[in-house]
Amino acid sequence: MRHFVTRRTAARFIFIIGFILMFLGSAFFINSLMTISRISILISFALILMGVSCAIFATRLNRRALYMFFAALFLQAGLFFFLFTLRIIPLKLSQTWPLLSIFTGLALFPAGWQRFGVFKASYIVPSIAFIILGSVLMIFALKIVSFSLSQFVRNWWPLLLVLAGLTLVLVSLGTKQLNQSRQ
Repeated sequence: MRHFVTRRTAARFIFIIGFILMFLGSAFFINSLMTISRISILISFALILMGVSCAIFATRLNRRALYMFFAALFLQAGLFFFLFTLRIIPLKLSQTWPLLSIFTGLALFPAGWQRFGVFKASYIVPSIAFIILGSVLMIFALKIVSFSLSQFVRNWWPLLLVLAGLTLVLVSLGTKQLNQSRQ
C-alpha cells in the first residue's frame, strides 16, 4: 500500500500545527502575565481544536453540513470562552448562557452554505429564529429590562403566537414559490 503525501496535504498539516502553536503560545504568554486558570485555557483550546477538526472533516467526509455546523459552533464557543477567561468579556458565565442559542443560529449559516452552496430558507429561518431567541433571552439574562421573562411571557404570549404563525406562513410561501419556479 502506497501513501502519497501531496503538497496540499502537507500545507494543511503545517497550517493546523501553526495554528495550534500560535494559539498555545498566545494562551501561555497571556497566562504568564495574568493569574488565569490553566484549566480554562485548556478548555477553550480544546473547543477550538474540536472546531478545527470538524472543519477538516467537513471538507473530507460526506456529512459536510453537520461537521461544518459543529465546526462553527465549537470555534465560536472556544473563542468566547477564551475571551471570557482572559476577562475581556466582563460578564458572569451565568449571564451569558443565551449566547449558546445565538452561536447555534450563527453556526447554521455556514452549514447551510456547505450543504446547498446557497442560502436556503430551510437553514436561514431556524438560524434567524435561534439568533432572535438568544437575543431576547440575553436581554433578560443581563437584566436590561425591569421585568422578568415569566412576566413577559404572561403578558405577551399572544404576540408570540402571532410571530410563530407569521414565520410558518413565510416559510410556506417561500417553499411554494420555490416549487413553482422549479416547474
